[in-house]
Amino acid sequence: MFARDFLKSLKERLSRWDKTAAGTRSRRSMPRFFTVSGRDIDELYTPASITDKGGEDYYFEHIGLPGEYPYTRGVHHTMYRTRLWTMRQFAGMGTPRQTNERFKYLLEQGGTGLSTAFDLPTLMGYDSDHARSLGEVGKCGVAIDTLADMEILFDGIDLSKVSVSMTINSTASMALAFLLGVAEKQGVPFEQVRGTLQNDILKEYIAQKEFIFPPTPSIRLITDLMDFCTRQVPQWNTISISGYHIREAGATAAQELAYTLADGFCYIESAIAAGQNVDDFAPRLSFFFNAHSDFFEEIAKYRAARRIYAKRMKNKYGAKDPRSWLLRFHTQTAGCSLTAQQPENNIVRVALQGLSGVLGGTQSLHTNSMDETLALPSEKAVLIALRTQQIIAYESGVANTIDPLAGSYFVESLTDKMEEEAEAIFEEIDRRGGVVAAIEEGYFQTEIARSAYRYQQEIEKGERKVVGINDFILDDEKLEIPVLKIERQIEIDQVDFVKKIKGERDPGPVQTSLENLRQVARGDGNTFEAILECARAYVSVGEMCDTLREVWGEWTESAGAMRAS
Repeated sequence: MFARDFLKSLKERLSRWDKTAAGTRSRRSMPRFFTVSGRDIDELYTPASITDKGGEDYYFEHIGLPGEYPYTRGVHHTMYRTRLWTMRQFAGMGTPRQTNERFKYLLEQGGTGLSTAFDLPTLMGYDSDHARSLGEVGKCGVAIDTLADMEILFDGIDLSKVSVSMTINSTASMALAFLLGVAEKQGVPFEQVRGTLQNDILKEYIAQKEFIFPPTPSIRLITDLMDFCTRQVPQWNTISISGYHIREAGATAAQELAYTLADGFCYIESAIAAGQNVDDFAPRLSFFFNAHSDFFEEIAKYRAARRIYAKRMKNKYGAKDPRSWLLRFHTQTAGCSLTAQQPENNIVRVALQGLSGVLGGTQSLHTNSMDETLALPSEKAVLIALRTQQIIAYESGVANTIDPLAGSYFVESLTDKMEEEAEAIFEEIDRRGGVVAAIEEGYFQTEIARSAYRYQQEIEKGERKVVGINDFILDDEKLEIPVLKIERQIEIDQVDFVKKIKGERDPGPVQTSLENLRQVARGDGNTFEAILECARAYVSVGEMCDTLREVWGEWTESAGAMRAS
């Protein structure tokens, strides 16, 4: 981008400037400046920070134009000038009826997509009436046991007109089967059903730990679902490869980037090995990243992710369709950055984090509510979070032009360094035998634990300030914001409901579909097709998972991995 003579002259002037600045009192007393991830930040960034090449090569190979390879500047030519990002707010609490009411409230307030949180029993494959579910039903999300619950969840919501996201992994196939069952009852063709399924089991082994089955059959569930949706649900994003939870567990920005993409490449390789054509399924893959507190580092992470993915898809996996090169992603602000102390401060944190996601080119955004560190969000808090997105979209001006930070010496330098660090991590994962082997030996868990420990030490030593935690503390602080409480009666009602459904359904189709699922799991048929048959018969999540447990067993993390994590 710059002539060699100019770069040479610039470096000479920088050297003189540096010597002059070195003698100033303020320079000598400067503290260390570093990102949330621990990356040291230079005092000054110039064209010399980006490249020594000069000419046009660097620009077109590393930055480029929006909607063109390597997509550093975004996957769409016009970006937000023609369509804003999808504004999602995470919702899920108590019973399906309560969550249905929250869904309708968010849509009435201008939300443009629904994002569903499920409770722990549903995520772990247990029905609400199971002994292990006691005390957890409806607490961290909505309880979904059978198709009947999903029917209530989307009662009065036209699935042909709204995009649905579901944050669920081990039991993701069951959740999607229930949703498709609702679509059938609404008369909505599968071809019109739109949305995203998280469905990312590898990051569960790495970070969140909500796994049921061993890795190999778990990946099969995913590739079978991908195959079915490629053929019958073409607008559905079959997997949201998620760095969010990896970051929440303590990873750095570069680790989040590299581990997430490595998981994605593992799924791609598994689908290809199963006989699927990369250009058939890749356009419906999506990603899910965290928006943490270091504004510029996060923007650089998103830009580097698009560039790395495009290069790999084109050059390594041989994708011919440009749609297969596009890394499309959802962003959620960092839950781990929220504080119980002075919780109103979280509104400001979320605004800045959400802005970084937008400036980084996200396709979908969830802004956390200020009270989410205390409980599921209250109606007032979730409205403020949605209004935060709307203010960014309609009042800030950042959506008026495409990738406004492109060409910033600082941002481009960070983007390049993020890519370099991610490539080094890929090499290490390959050296260890790939993602699954690295999971089994505890590599990811160990590295995340080290990063989390370093970050916590910086806070405790005062090297990193967190407002309200280790500085700017209020001695007489009192919690004055209301928090949402899930009453015990909700669990009682849900248990009664699932027992009622089990008692009223036709036992013949239940047993037939479960036996078919058992045989398919033992063989090589499509597991999702068998699960969809079960869903139509009102077989429960727990009954399907128990059948698969009989065939595949349950996954127990190795002692080494548990020590590492």
